[in-house]
Amino acid sequence: MSTPTASRGSYEFRVLTLPRTASRGDVRQLLTDEAEYGRWELARSRLYIGGTRKIWLRRKVLRVTSTL
Repeated sequence: MSTPTASRGSYEFRVLTLPRTASRGDVRQLLTDEAEYGRWELARSRLYIGGTRKIWLRRKVLRVTSTL
């Protein structure tokens, strides 16, 4: 269903591929959960001819500097 995350610049990206059988409500609930609990935001979405959806999510990479 999803592929591993990739880091590019100051954002981390995650690509979800959803089958055509996934309803709009299911997709909306999935994206809401990812945004609320995983701090992901929608970067891009695509609907292909066969009904497959590909969704790109992104979130900021927090770089922690040592204070010691």
